Amino acid sequence: METFLDAVWDTSSVTGRLVTTAVMIAVAVLFGIVAGRLAARKSADTHTRYYLRKAVHYVTVVVLLISLAVLWRPFAGRIGIVVGLVAAGLALAMQEVIGAFAGWISILTGRQYRVGDRIQMCGVRGDVLDITPLRTRILESGSSTDPESWIRGRQYTGRVVSLSNRFVFTAPVYNSSTVLDHLWEELTLPIPYDTDWQLAERILHEEAESISSTAEARQAIAQMRHRYPVAEAEVDPRVFIRATPNWVELTARFVVPVRAARQVKDQVTRRVLGRLSEHGLRVASITQDITVRTRAPATSAPADEPDDRHT
Repeated sequence: METFLDAVWDTSSVTGRLVTTAVMIAVAVLFGIVAGRLAARKSADTHTRYYLRKAVHYVTVVVLLISLAVLWRPFAGRIGIVVGLVAAGLALAMQEVIGAFAGWISILTGRQYRVGDRIQMCGVRGDVLDITPLRTRILESGSSTDPESWIRGRQYTGRVVSLSNRFVFTAPVYNSSTVLDHLWEELTLPIPYDTDWQLAERILHEEAESISSTAEARQAIAQMRHRYPVAEAEVDPRVFIRATPNWVELTARFVVPVRAARQVKDQVTRRVLGRLSEHGLRVASITQDITVRTRAPATSAPADEPDDRHT
């Protein structure tokens, strides 16, 4: 027993270091198992217990590696070179982390977005839930232009998406609520040429005017112009007309709040279609009406009279 203890405390010979290394590994394994179980007992949540055990194991491994490095001193006398190589390796291996941290500083200082803003970045649209030094968490909302989105409108999908902060340097960030908190929305209806499209235009304009948040948007733009040298924006509802080979295309443009765009468009669409139906106006489509006419069978020519001649 004394010989074993002497070998454990002997750090000058190779044999002593090997014995000490084996003892340190055994103690680390035993400590990791016991400490992991004790830490897991402090929480009733399954996920919390899992992460506590993982954290204890990782800390144990790091402490063991540092202790072994001190024991064997493989780079004694070359600490400057070792530190330089380690720093270069960490910079190369952690360039994503460094970029994310730099992006976090840019977000805070540049006010690109804040918690609660509705943004779109890297194809993800939604409201910002949290901004950490490495990642931005977004409560995703659907998109009518993205074929992979099963929510066909700007409403929550229920998914939380985490994006690295480094993307603020490499991808455009669309912020819909930091300045105006309003959007310009459009409703397009095709009207046949043989229909009273002037009446349809008037109905579309009246409904767009009744539901447009013109006053709020004008006030927001006035406040924005105090901060940024931008031109005056048109916020009054308008109906634009475009002639096509098939129909007259009427497009109503109006202003809606960012988080109520789908509801507002639904309301104005229902009202417009209802009023068009009341006035007997129809909406054109690419379908075609085909009428099939059948002809009466032609009268067959009379059969030849039988020949009464006899041979």
